[in-house]
Amino acid sequence: MRRPGNHPTTVIGDGARGFPDAAPYDRVIATCSVGSVPRAWTAQTEPGGIIVTPWGPTYGGEAIARLRVADDGTASGPFVGSSAFMRLRAQRTDRRHVRAYLKGRDWPADGSRSMTALSPEEVGEWPVMFAIGTRVPGAYPWMEPYGDGSYTLWLRDTAGTSWATADHEKGRYEYEVYQSGPRKLWDEVETAFRWWEERDRPGFDRFGLTVDAYEERVWLDSPDTPVP
Repeated sequence: MRRPGNHPTTVIGDGARGFPDAAPYDRVIATCSVGSVPRAWTAQTEPGGIIVTPWGPTYGGEAIARLRVADDGTASGPFVGSSAFMRLRAQRTDRRHVRAYLKGRDWPADGSRSMTALSPEEVGEWPVMFAIGTRVPGAYPWMEPYGDGSYTLWLRDTAGTSWATADHEKGRYEYEVYQSGPRKLWDEVETAFRWWEERDRPGFDRFGLTVDAYEERVWLDSPDTPVP
């Protein structure tokens, strides 16, 4: 049997740090999800090299980014498909129970009530969660189901200061919302959904990512049109 002649090196360590001893690389492939591309990966990839990594916002939704590294060390490229990988350990968020947000009081505690025509069902699919997450940073959803098929969509921020709920019941065209804290999380989600809808509900393939030494920017259709 012919052998390919490759001699892989196994390294036990923090993958976010890369492996500088053997750098530079022409390909870096991550098999964990990130919400921020480790700068060690771009620094250790030679110009023209490719980084392939699952990437997703805190809110949910995730896609594979294919980034090409430029001469100046920046990396940019499109998302090429959906994914669902375990998050890099150092980038996992501490997700508090809803009780921590209510501060010992019964729901709806100090939440302010409103109504919305946007069904919680419309904001639960993977592509729209991705789009929402790019515009609503530091927030995440959780569904609390009930025996009759209805459910409450909870939204919480990672700072532990704001929460919102939207109740879904079949056959309804308006839905009850409660919000509390300095961030009006349901309003943010609804604004992000309307932005996505007005742009013909783009899928992952219309989004892309640019990474430089200071920040990351998700864009729609072109690096010249960053997501607000």
